[in-house]
Amino acid sequence: MKWDEIQELPCSVARALSIFGDRWTLLILRDCFIGIKRFDKFQKSIGLSRHRLADRLTKLVEHGVLRKVPYQEKPLRYEYKLTSKGVELYPVLMSLAKWGDTWMDNGDGPPIEYMHTKCQHKMTIQACCSECGEEINPKEVIPQVGPGLRAYADNIEKAK
Repeated sequence: MKWDEIQELPCSVARALSIFGDRWTLLILRDCFIGIKRFDKFQKSIGLSRHRLADRLTKLVEHGVLRKVPYQEKPLRYEYKLTSKGVELYPVLMSLAKWGDTWMDNGDGPPIEYMHTKCQHKMTIQACCSECGEEINPKEVIPQVGPGLRAYADNIEKAK
């Protein structure tokens, strides 16, 4: 299977990676969450070529993760804002940051700390069960076939 066909797999991780599966896209999203919205600011922050940055931003707009909003008419210029679909990626980026803080900090501690404005405490992200609230332990989770995989299997069977 080719990389550009990965979105066809009956796997939510593979489908998500078809959009976010490169380092540049995740860095663009990181910058969105810290308030960067304009092309030149993304380029300055990340150091990405104009062509590659334009490609990644276009893909995020096409997939409804960002929306392109004009901020100037002459010449026409746009800024990029997170959609609700994009905002839902925040826990993913926070989980990556927590992992990086734990395993890649070179002993210096986290480069950025996060404060929860409601309680005014420094916080880290924690994966919890949506039903009981307990912290998730991978040894206590059993993946089960869901409706999307059953539909995929049914379609394969019909094609035979």
